[in-house]
Amino acid sequence: MSDLLKKPFGTHGKVHEITPQSAGWRYVGFSLYHLRAGERAAELTGDREVILVMVEGKAQIWGAGQDWGVLGARMSVFEKTPPHCLYLPNDTDWAAVAETDCVIALCTAPGKGGHAARRIGPEGITLTERGKGVNTRYINNIAMENEDYCDSLLVTEVFTPPGHWSSYPSHRHDEDDYPRITYLEETYYHRLNPASGFGIQRVYTDDGQLDETMAAKDGDVVCVPRGHHPCGAPHGFEMYYLNVMAGPLRKWRFVAAPEVEWILERDG
Repeated sequence: MSDLLKKPFGTHGKVHEITPQSAGWRYVGFSLYHLRAGERAAELTGDREVILVMVEGKAQIWGAGQDWGVLGARMSVFEKTPPHCLYLPNDTDWAAVAETDCVIALCTAPGKGGHAARRIGPEGITLTERGKGVNTRYINNIAMENEDYCDSLLVTEVFTPPGHWSSYPSHRHDEDDYPRITYLEETYYHRLNPASGFGIQRVYTDDGQLDETMAAKDGDVVCVPRGHHPCGAPHGFEMYYLNVMAGPLRKWRFVAAPEVEWILERDG
């Protein structure tokens, strides 16, 4: 199995924990909890900022010294409704008690103390169409660079219809050379509908030194340390992923793969 493909290490409690140390990079962290109704999870943020995303279900949330009430509405991520999220700065803590069975994602990156805790969504998050033809997909932007909520994090949700491509045309963001390109590490948390399905993700560099093609199943995470990283949803399977990006500059600038530059020029 590819080192870039991370399988959940359980079905209950914390099932993913990707840190800069375990991923072999510097910025992005990603964790995931599966909680049953009545169960509790809690952590300190330490030197990292956190966006807590209620992927599915409802939970009572406390964080940064405040009671945020019950967050979450959708019972299935494939309802495609806007997520309920919470931003927490570094040097705080959080706790969650599940109101229903729920899935909670924790997106993390280095914190600088530049932003206060705040709710993100569902207000202000609108499902947006992107792409053309079988490259069409649908985006819930949680905290991209136009939203000044964070010190380092860039977070978004993407829904890819069956038979469509996503994160395509192939592109990379693995150099610190703004404004031409920015260095951003990235994780993809994948879900499939139906859950028995699979999606395809390739991670490759122009020189071929990295070239991995993976079958991502429901609940898997793919790490993208560098290179291009397109995804495909086979006919019959709808694909969701939650993206987390971070690097030295909170800007998303990418360079297309040479073989697909003409597609970008044609489609705009």
